[in-house]
Amino acid sequence: MKMSSIHEMNQKELQEELLKNKNELFNLRFQHVTGQLENPMRMKDVKRDIARIKTAIREKEIAQQEQAIG
Repeated sequence: MKMSSIHEMNQKELQEELLKNKNELFNLRFQHVTGQLENPMRMKDVKRDIARIKTAIREKEIAQQEQAIG
């Protein structure tokens, strides 16, 4: 997922996407343990997506706080 598409999302969409990615990571970890994971690089990609989404959420929170202050 690209940062440009993440920045276009609102808070609710970001939270939904974060939850979706966390569930996918859980499933990938489960597949890894049971030996059924076909593409181990997918775990790395999902972890990066989660980090990008969390970064975007935090950036939006900071921007809202700055607007509230002045």
